[in-house]
Amino acid sequence: MAEKKAFVLRINPDMLKELEAWAQQDFRSLNGQIEFLLSEALKKQRRSKPKGNDGEGVKE
Repeated sequence: MAEKKAFVLRINPDMLKELEAWAQQDFRSLNGQIEFLLSEALKKQRRSKPKGNDGEGVKE
């Protein structure tokens, strides 16, 4: 499994409450929910890129 890197996330308290509720509905931790949402957004963004794009600009 790849090593995970911790970082600070500043987030609006109202958004945090909504994310916590959503995570609970999906039986995920808050961290797991945020990771899931980011992963889905990245997959969607990759599908919408024109063919021939080598992923330039995506940094890990």
